[in-house]
Amino acid sequence: MSTEVKIGINGMTCASCVSRVERSLEKNSGVASASVNLVTELATVVYDPGESDLADLLLSVTSAGYQPRKEQVEFQVRGMTCANCVATIERYLEKLPGVITVAVNFVTEKTRIEYLPEMISPARLISAIAEAGYEAIETGGDEKSGLPDRDSERNRFSRDLVVALCLTIPELLISMGSMVVPGLRQLMHSLLPEGYWHWIELVLTTPVLFYAGRRFFRQGLAEIRHLSPGMNTLVMLGSSAAYFFSVTAMIFPSIFPAGTANLYFEAAAVIITLILLGKYLEHKSKGRTSSAIRKLMQLQPETASVIRDGSTVEILLEEVIPGDQVVVRPGERVPVDGIILTGESWIDESMITGEPIPVEKTAGDEVTGGTINQTGSFTFRASRVGAETVLAQIVKMVEDAQTAKPPIQNLADRIAGVFVPVVITLAIVTFVTWSLWGPDPALNFAFVTAVSVLVIACPCAMGLATPTAIMVGTGKGAELGILFRNGAALELLANVDMAILDKTGTITRGQPELVEIRIFDGEENDILGLVASVEDRSEHPIARAIVEKARDRDLPLHPVESFESTPGFGVSAIVGGQVVQVGADRFMDRIGIDRMKSAGAAREFAEKAWTPLFVAVDSRLVAMMAVADPVKEGSRDAVSGLRKAGIDVVMLTGDNFETASAIAQETGIDSVIAGVLPEQKAVEVERARRQDRRVMFVGDGINDAPALALADVGVAIGTGTDIAIEAGDVILMSGDLRGLLKTTALARKTLRTIKLNFLWAYAYNVALIPVAAGLLFPFTGLLLNPMLAAAAMSISSLFVVSNSLRLRRFDFRDSIDSHRQEAVTQRLPESAELLGNATGSLK
Repeated sequence: MSTEVKIGINGMTCASCVSRVERSLEKNSGVASASVNLVTELATVVYDPGESDLADLLLSVTSAGYQPRKEQVEFQVRGMTCANCVATIERYLEKLPGVITVAVNFVTEKTRIEYLPEMISPARLISAIAEAGYEAIETGGDEKSGLPDRDSERNRFSRDLVVALCLTIPELLISMGSMVVPGLRQLMHSLLPEGYWHWIELVLTTPVLFYAGRRFFRQGLAEIRHLSPGMNTLVMLGSSAAYFFSVTAMIFPSIFPAGTANLYFEAAAVIITLILLGKYLEHKSKGRTSSAIRKLMQLQPETASVIRDGSTVEILLEEVIPGDQVVVRPGERVPVDGIILTGESWIDESMITGEPIPVEKTAGDEVTGGTINQTGSFTFRASRVGAETVLAQIVKMVEDAQTAKPPIQNLADRIAGVFVPVVITLAIVTFVTWSLWGPDPALNFAFVTAVSVLVIACPCAMGLATPTAIMVGTGKGAELGILFRNGAALELLANVDMAILDKTGTITRGQPELVEIRIFDGEENDILGLVASVEDRSEHPIARAIVEKARDRDLPLHPVESFESTPGFGVSAIVGGQVVQVGADRFMDRIGIDRMKSAGAAREFAEKAWTPLFVAVDSRLVAMMAVADPVKEGSRDAVSGLRKAGIDVVMLTGDNFETASAIAQETGIDSVIAGVLPEQKAVEVERARRQDRRVMFVGDGINDAPALALADVGVAIGTGTDIAIEAGDVILMSGDLRGLLKTTALARKTLRTIKLNFLWAYAYNVALIPVAAGLLFPFTGLLLNPMLAAAAMSISSLFVVSNSLRLRRFDFRDSIDSHRQEAVTQRLPESAELLGNATGSLK
């Protein structure tokens, strides 16, 4: 069947352009006609979708040298409950004429659609999503407007759950309380006849289903309408079957076989209530990933000081244009990217480089928007503003990574995709079979058995399998100092086979320390006291490290005279009548100090990638000091433990290769990727994922946010920046990397618990479905009525909850050996070769 599509085209100027585009379009297989209007800049193409698709037509326009008009819109989508919802929305939208691509993200609740504006509008897309059973809100390009309103959604779940609980608890007391409280039934009958209590049960149950559980019915009907039954369908069928069976049995009891006209209002109410509880817990555990973007945006100042007409004026950041001369004072953030014209300063660029030591900037050097000016003032020329700045690019990378569809397929929904249609089919087959060949009254037997099949297959346990395990697992994690920002991270983390670790602030402490003093002449404490007295006048981080070491030793600081700083070289001053000079090797060479006696120490410091400082007193070289960012306690143990658990470890850093190699050797890391920029970190993570590696990225800096968001699992160090913490899926509250071992062990234990839950929930129900269908009746005369089916369902749920509660006894020491063995047996034989290829290409 042919279809017609209209494509807007930019760049055409004459009739020759028209014919060129038409010829290019007509070359596609299945194109019946292609007509291009120069005035309206519109191409009308009739083609067979079975032979060509819309992407082929757009490529033909591009290859002809013109630009097809495409637009992109992003919606926040509410109401998604599982991966089946994602598939439903994607399938429905992709059928619409003019839709090019659809990407639905279940975790961030966002849908990004690329479309032809001549064919379809955002309003039509919103209505299409509503037709599929969901609610869409356009973000409109405003980041704040696009933030998922998770608090509002969670409050709606909470409100409905409270309503359901308040009605279900008395319903249970009325229907089943006599089994627990002796004499309760006699008391109830003394107050009201039994028939009245049945009507009270109906009154209590009805709002539970059709008010508190309305979302399941609305979305379940949408799933059926679009031939894509999922968990909502089972919730709807299971609860409504019990409800309508009970209503029918209460009003028309005579149509049922003797002893089968039972009421199951409590089963219907409990189904909805327990599923609401599970969904509430699941929704509560979702991460606030969009907060990362909001905090990144807050790094930009709202105003900038710009020189206009010879005077400095303060304007809004949006009003800065390329070429403006911008003035930055001490302590201010650099508003946009640019090049320094006059002045000099030290700038904290840790948000970009991840390195803690500020960088000296002078005329001609580049500065980056969002970085912090520390000491001096300077004027720079704006070169990149708005969306072109480095900070804006980082924001975009985080947003893109969060919006991209993650490679996670929820186990429950994968099974439900097969289980739900099978159960519905079995219920229909059961009804038909009993109707045609069952004993009299065949119709009643058919109805009872069909309802029993639906009730026994009710997804109560299935709905609890994941959220209960996640609830207990994340609670245990909190006790261990591990915060999981979303439940999906548990499943993903349990399957990772590569850990990419940032260096600064993750493996190392993230701040310079004085790690060694090599004395050539004099006493160590005396020399340290002299140097600290001089460096106390400096604001450089290395100077602060020296002063801090002196204070740790309770050394007194002496009065200083004639302090002088030579940027890029060193400092000098007179202390107690002695001339003290401290700085780099080039400073010693500049002032004529012989460094021969320090040659051995210099080589040793270089091998360890330490920053050397030379100390001269009265023109004599008396000491060398080494300043470094030391490795955190436990980093080596963490690397060793990860490798033993079958996880390959790679270090990724913006630092130079020599320093990175020294840290890697100290911690036992074999693979090193050094000298990477912030945007390259995310690229390296994606490259590893394309090698079919399941990647965990561990970092603490703002510059790590894109990589944290793009990795299968982002692990943020809790002692790092808030933005990294918001972007991470998992947060280690302490900076100790050994927490990674507990985290992975707990994740694997939780995933095994979830799988066992599902095995029980499905296998238990599947085993009893034949019994519910009446398979034993010809041999034993036994028929499983819906009451027993509901009881079996409750036992299944009880097992799932009890099994999940076992996670509260999780012990890291008891489980690490089994995790280690499991990781080894799960690895593919070609794992070593694959790692070599991956890290080789990364380098």
